[in-house]
Amino acid sequence: MLESFEKIPVKIYKDVASGSNAVAAQIAQLIKDKQAKGLPCVLGMATGATPILLYKELVRLHKEEGLSFKNVITVNLDEYYPIPRDAYQSYWSFMHRHLFNHVDIDPKNIHLPSSEWGQDELKEKCVAYEQTIEKLGGIDLQILGIGKNGHIGFNEPGSSFHSKTRVIHLDQLTRMANVYEWHDLNKVPQLAITVGISSIMKAKKIVLLAWSNKADIVAKAVEGTITEQIPASVLQNHDDCTFVIDELAATELTRHKAPWLTGANDWTPQMIKKAVIDLALKLNKTVLSLTSDDYKENSLSDLLVLKESVYDINLQVFYMLRDSITGWPGGKPNAVIPAHPERSEPHSKKVLIFSPHPDDDIISMGGTFMRLHDQGHDVHVAYQTSGNIAVTDEFVTRFLDFAVGFEDLFGIDNKKSQEILSNARAFLANKATNHLDTAEIRAIKGLIRRCEAKATCRYVGISENNYHFMDLPFYETGMIDKKPLSETDIEITMALLRKIKPHQVFCAGDLADPHGTHKVCLEVVFESMRRLKAAGDTWVKDCWVWLYKGAWQEWDISEIEMAVPMSPDQVMKKRFGIFIHQSQKDSVPFQGTDSREFWQRAEIRNANTANLYANLGLTKYAAMEAFVRWHY
Repeated sequence: MLESFEKIPVKIYKDVASGSNAVAAQIAQLIKDKQAKGLPCVLGMATGATPILLYKELVRLHKEEGLSFKNVITVNLDEYYPIPRDAYQSYWSFMHRHLFNHVDIDPKNIHLPSSEWGQDELKEKCVAYEQTIEKLGGIDLQILGIGKNGHIGFNEPGSSFHSKTRVIHLDQLTRMANVYEWHDLNKVPQLAITVGISSIMKAKKIVLLAWSNKADIVAKAVEGTITEQIPASVLQNHDDCTFVIDELAATELTRHKAPWLTGANDWTPQMIKKAVIDLALKLNKTVLSLTSDDYKENSLSDLLVLKESVYDINLQVFYMLRDSITGWPGGKPNAVIPAHPERSEPHSKKVLIFSPHPDDDIISMGGTFMRLHDQGHDVHVAYQTSGNIAVTDEFVTRFLDFAVGFEDLFGIDNKKSQEILSNARAFLANKATNHLDTAEIRAIKGLIRRCEAKATCRYVGISENNYHFMDLPFYETGMIDKKPLSETDIEITMALLRKIKPHQVFCAGDLADPHGTHKVCLEVVFESMRRLKAAGDTWVKDCWVWLYKGAWQEWDISEIEMAVPMSPDQVMKKRFGIFIHQSQKDSVPFQGTDSREFWQRAEIRNANTANLYANLGLTKYAAMEAFVRWHY
C-alpha cells in the first residue's frame, strides 16, 4: 500500500547522539559556507528536550573546532505565555542556557517571541515578528521537533496550514508532556506564542528531529495522509525537508514494522515470528489457525516458499511464543529444557536488579522480583539515582512534621529538627518555579524515596545487605537537566558489579521517560558490562543481562524473549508493593502524557501482554511481565 510508505526522506541513526551530531555537522557546514560568501546564516531554532544534544554539539564545535557564530542570526519558533523571561522553563532561558551563553553569537542577532509582550500589543508584536523573518530573507535552515500529537512549534492539531505567528491555546497533551519541568500541571501555561505553519513552510530547508518515544507520530507524519489534525504531516509538501530520527523512533515505520511490505525478504526466525504474529493479530486469529490464503492475501506469499506447509510456519512461531513463557525467571532447577529462556544452572543464582529510580523495580518487574526471591535466588537491588526531584514539596513538610513530632513524643531534643522544619517552610513558601531546592531539602526528598525503597525490599523479603543506593552523580543537579554520563558513574557501577558478580542482571530498557534518566542509567550499565568483559573478569562470561519495560511502555510481543506470568493474587501483591511508594502516588510528578498512576499503567500493560499471548493461542494468564535479553 503506497500510503503506508515514507513520503518525507527519513534518516535513521543508531542513537540520539549520533543523529544530533550529524545535524550539527550539517548546520556547521552551512554556517561556514555562508561565511565564505560573506553572508549571514539565518537559523530557525527549536526548544524542548529534543534539540539539547544538537546544541551541545554546536557548542563543542565552537569551543574545540573554532566554529564561529558571528554571522549567525537565530529566530526561535515559540515561547510560553505568560512567563518571566528568566524563569528556568522559559525558552529564552533554555536557549541561553544550552547555546547562546556558550558561543560567540551577537546578542542583537538573537530573536525570540517575548513572553513579556503586553496583551494589548500581542497581535501587533506577532505581525512584527513575521516581518522580522521576512526582512532577514527568510530562514535558511529550520530545526523542528514534533509533539506526540503531531504539533510543530506550538501549532497544535487543528491549526490552519495558512497560520502565521500568533498566540495559541496549548493542547492538554502538550501541557502534560511538558509538566516534567514544572512538577505541577496547574503551573504549566495554557497559552504560547508560536510561529505559524505557513511561516515554517517558507524555510528554505527543514530538519525535524524525533527520538525514542515519538515512533507512532513519526510514522503518521511521514506515511499518512496530510491533515491539520497532524500538523507535521504538511511537511510532506515541503521541497527540502528531512526527518532525522533514532532507531527507537523508527520502530513504527513500515520498513521496520513490516519490512516484507517494502520488498525485504530476509526471512530470519525473528522476522518470521514478527510477520506471523502481525498477521494473526491483524486477522484476530490464533497462530495455529492461519491459512495459506491468509498469507497470500496479506503480502506474505514469499514466506510460503520457505516451508513445505503453512502449518510448519505456524508451528515454528507457536513454539517460539510458548518457549518464551516461564514461571522460573531464574531458570528451573534440575531441568533440561533447551528452549527455556534461562539456564537451569547454577541454582541458586546471584541476581542484580538495576532500578533507575527507587520504584522502577517494583513497577516494572515486581512480580518477577518477588518470584526470584521466593524461588531461592540471592536477589540484590541497586537504586541508581536518588529520585529526589520527583518528591513534592508537601511531602517534605509532612515528613519533617513527623520527625519533629516523633522526637517530641519520646522526649528527644528537637531543637535542630524544629530549625530545619522552620527553614524548609520559609523557603518553600517563597519558592518560585525557577528556584532550585536547597541541598538540605534535596537530601530530605532523597531520604523519603530511599525509605520507600527500603520498605519495598522488606516487603519482598530481601535483607538490608542486598539493597544498594548508588546515587549516581549525573543525576544530582537538583534540576530536570542532568549532567552527562561520567567516568565516576561508570566506576561506581563497575565496582558494584564486581562486588556481587551476578549471574543475572536486570535493567530498565524503556527509554520513554520524559526526563531521560532511564536512558542514562541503561547506558552506564551497558558501558560497565562492556568494560568488565574487555578487562577479562571471568564471572562476566556467565552473566546474562535482561531488559525490562513497564513504567512507560512495553515490549512488542514479537520481541519478547522471556514472559513471566502472574496470577491475580500476584498482581495484587505487586500493586501493594507499588503503593509503598506513597510520594509517587495520587499525584505523579513526572507522568508525561499518561494521566494514569504507575500502578495502573503497569497492571494494564501486564494484562495486555497476557491477553496478546492468549489471543495468539497460548494459555490465558492474568498478567505477564516481559523481558528481552541484551547480548554484549
